[in-house]
Amino acid sequence: MSGNPTIATRIWREEAEPDNPFATRTAWCRGYDVFGEMLGKARWVDMLMLLFRDELPAPAALDMLEALAVALANPGPRDPSVHAAMCGGVGGSTAAASLIAALSVGAGRQRGARDVFDAMRAWQACGDTPANWPDQLAKLPSGEVDIWPAREHPPGFDPHGVATATTVRQLLETLARIGATPRLAWLAAQREEVEQAVGLPLEISGVAATALHDLGFAPSEGEMLYLLLRLPGAAAHALEQEGYGYKRFPFYPVELEDDPAARAAS
Repeated sequence: MSGNPTIATRIWREEAEPDNPFATRTAWCRGYDVFGEMLGKARWVDMLMLLFRDELPAPAALDMLEALAVALANPGPRDPSVHAAMCGGVGGSTAAASLIAALSVGAGRQRGARDVFDAMRAWQACGDTPANWPDQLAKLPSGEVDIWPAREHPPGFDPHGVATATTVRQLLETLARIGATPRLAWLAAQREEVEQAVGLPLEISGVAATALHDLGFAPSEGEMLYLLLRLPGAAAHALEQEGYGYKRFPFYPVELEDDPAARAAS
């Protein structure tokens, strides 16, 4: 083997400055000159899509991804991933530690990215037949070993819900109107039938999984994007709580079931 080792990638190409091999002179993403052609003209969602796709899709697909990004940008302080980042912020953790906390807590099957992965896999198995969903949502592909904790509810559905949340309905209807893609349009029309078959209301992760599936993303790509798109809210809330300080942060009371001091006094 001769010459310097190179990283194999179809996504990115760079040329270094002639007087500094550590500085980039030009950079191309999928053949587009990022700083010479895209900068100032392309949207963030264009760049995001190009990082995952060889070519940009139709404008409606990009608009749909952008709308989804707006909806996911801040899950809110009640979301476990955002609350984890808030705890990091109020505790004086570094910025990276707060974001890692949000990623770690938001990675699993409780309203997390793995829930989206599972729901996208379910779409592949269930298709548009509501009767297939209850059984398929609980299954793993044949021969697959799952390192995650066992599922406690059908992916993409709210285990605590009684009726579909207003924001979930609004997101589904908006995305279906923008993109008019097959699965989103079908789910918007058949949502009540699907929820009745599953026995639970649809959750925002289920809508996100449907949209990402319609946009052509693989389950592993959808899982990664779901993690990424929810980080802005975690960052903002962590910084806000850092500014407020721990005295304004709610620490929930702890009740000891077996308090030795109380038992001794009785």
